[in-house]
Amino acid sequence: MEKTNLKTPVRNTLLFIAAVIMISSLNSCALKKPFLLSSVEPAARGTVTIKSDKNKNYKIKVQIYNLAEANRLPGVKSTYVVWMITVEKTTKNIGQIKSSTGILSKRLKASLETKSSFKPTKIFLTLEDDASIQSPIGQVVLSTNNF
Repeated sequence: MEKTNLKTPVRNTLLFIAAVIMISSLNSCALKKPFLLSSVEPAARGTVTIKSDKNKNYKIKVQIYNLAEANRLPGVKSTYVVWMITVEKTTKNIGQIKSSTGILSKRLKASLETKSSFKPTKIFLTLEDDASIQSPIGQVVLSTNNF
């Protein structure tokens, strides 16, 4: 009677599955950077997560905690604007961020999710009077290091 060795096909299948998982996890890696401590808003903490997709676009997710309402900070501005500096050294307005409190929330929270075809090298937040401005003129509240 001849024995068939099932261990080799099973082992090869498991190795193949492990390789596929490793390759797909490398493609889906995201870069996560914290915001630096701020002298303007010392209690504010947050992170920026950047992930590229298969079309070479960048998904940017900003999450901030303990962010005071914009009109409560010195200078009495009306809104926070999130900016990115691109690889080409240009500055782009990527959106307005509003702080909010929820009934069940004990901390002020703010978030923004957007996509860009430009690769970001730095993200920062300013206080502005108008969310649609094209260049930052207000005070920088939070900033990351370069990616």
